[in-house]
This record gives sequence, C-alpha cells and structure tokens, in this order.
Amino acid sequence: MKITKAQSQANRAHIVETASTLFRERGYDGVGVADLMGAAGLTHGGFYKHFQSKADLMAEAAMCGFSETVAKTEGADAAAFIEQYLSREHRDAPGSGCTMAALSGDASRQPERVKEAFAAGIERLLETLEGEEKPKGATARRIARAKRLDAFAQVVGAIVLSRACPDDSALADEILDACRSAALSRMSSSNKA
Repeated sequence: MKITKAQSQANRAHIVETASTLFRERGYDGVGVADLMGAAGLTHGGFYKHFQSKADLMAEAAMCGFSETVAKTEGADAAAFIEQYLSREHRDAPGSGCTMAALSGDASRQPERVKEAFAAGIERLLETLEGEEKPKGATARRIARAKRLDAFAQVVGAIVLSRACPDDSALADEILDACRSAALSRMSSSNKA
C-alpha cells in the first residue's frame, strides 16, 4: 500500500524524534537501525527510504535534540537555566536532556556532518543564551560570548561527570551541587560588575 507524501514526512519526523531520544539515552553505537525502526514502530527496510545512512540520521537527530534544548531555554533567565541544567532531573533523563551533555563524546568520533550539526546546535544555544540584551561594541560582544562559552562548557562538563558516576553515588550529586553553586556565584559576581 502506497503512503502519501504527508505520511512519509510524518514518518520521517517520527524516526528523527525517536532517534534523538534513543541516541541520547544509549549513544550512537548503542542504537542499531533495526532497533531504532522498531522503536519508531516501522520496519527496518523503510529506513533507507528516508535516509542515505545512519550518519545522516545522527546529524538530523542531533539538530532535533538541539531544537528541544533551545525551546526549553528560550525565555529562561541565566539563573533558572543553570538551576534546571544542573539538576538531578536533567542528569537522570539523558533521553530528554541536552544533546551536548549526552553525545559530545560520541560526536567527536563521527563523520563531519555530525560534527557540523553539533557546531550549528552549539551556535543556536549560544544565541539563545545571549538573550535580547546584546552588548554594544565588538570587544564587549566577544567578551560576553567567551563568558557564555566558558559557562556552557562547565555546565555540560558537570552533567557528563555526574552521569559517569553510579546513580546512587554521593559524588554524582556533589558534582552538580558544587558546579551549580559556582556557576550561580560567578553569574552573581558578573552582574555586580
């Protein structure tokens, strides 16, 4: 039975969303095409009607994950973002959490198109975190961007380190608590300056 173009597009979007979640939960190597298509409720053979390769899907799924993070981040002030990002809830739910925290290590060993998707996603997140108050002057913008990069690298690293510890480990929580306190303190200091 032939499916409509609209159904084909809906199936593709569903595959990408499913892949985005599964890749964040299990890593790129932890999800095979057959498992992925089964989780999406579709047949394995249909994969290549939508994607030329698993790497193409990985890149698209990364962008889907970044879009989810951007949507969660938009409108949140920096303190709220830090509180949410460095929470136990985020740490314990990689499938619905930040793509960078879940897959950056895996992405570094993937084809260029996956790395390009990560670079584009990082840029989108940096723009979202910038908010509407843009500093005046090129030097001020460079300094503000460097601070966002530094802060974001630290919160991503904190989630990665916390997830590397056993779930019931006191160290997992200590990492989140220490990094959250330090990030909020830095933010408070920079707001006073």
